[in-house]
Amino acid sequence: MKLVLFDCDGTLADSFGLICEAMRRTFAAHDLPVPEDAATQAIIGLSLDTAILRLYPECAPKMLPLLVAAYRLNFRAAREDAAFRETLFDGIPALLADLGARQDVRLGLVTGKTRRGVDAVVEAHGLDGVFYAIRTADDCPSKPHPAMVLECCKTVGVEPADTLVVGDAVFDMQMALAAAAAGLGVAWGASTPHALSEAGALGVAADVGEMGRLIDFWISGETVSGPRFIPA
Repeated sequence: MKLVLFDCDGTLADSFGLICEAMRRTFAAHDLPVPEDAATQAIIGLSLDTAILRLYPECAPKMLPLLVAAYRLNFRAAREDAAFRETLFDGIPALLADLGARQDVRLGLVTGKTRRGVDAVVEAHGLDGVFYAIRTADDCPSKPHPAMVLECCKTVGVEPADTLVVGDAVFDMQMALAAAAAGLGVAWGASTPHALSEAGALGVAADVGEMGRLIDFWISGETVSGPRFIPA
């Protein structure tokens, strides 16, 4: 049995606009310099408190929980705006359905979202029952700590050596390596193919179709290298 653990934001779901807008509103409401979208995208995948500290290192300890709470309110408000609503990337629903129908693989989700955020995505896109194990920022330390991966492995009963983490961020690849699992990067998210490769990714898929093929290769035990991957 193999376990494939997906990151959510930037890998399965196109949440960039929503996250950047929520962060802009949060910083502006507290009269703080609003971070550039590129800076916000670079911290997607981290737990919220860790992410805000990356964007605002001078944040006083008493202010951090206020910013975290404000972001959560702004995120929910922005999600109600059709201009910022998160959607699944093209091809993701079919890919998850195909993988979920296999008898030799189990699927999981490892994300810096809160459990409430994950529940919203699962409900909005009909993904209930797709993931055998889910770990969020409410359950584990922030990526790249390996706890999310290790706890999912324990829940499903699969060793880390038989586990693949699929994500768009350097933090995802670092988490996979820390857990002694494999990592597969995707090119449409927060990090560049070169950065993902440097962080230890087996390779980087150019699109969702290629991601599915590479996951198939990995499940079957084939060597996944060469032209199937974007060069670093």
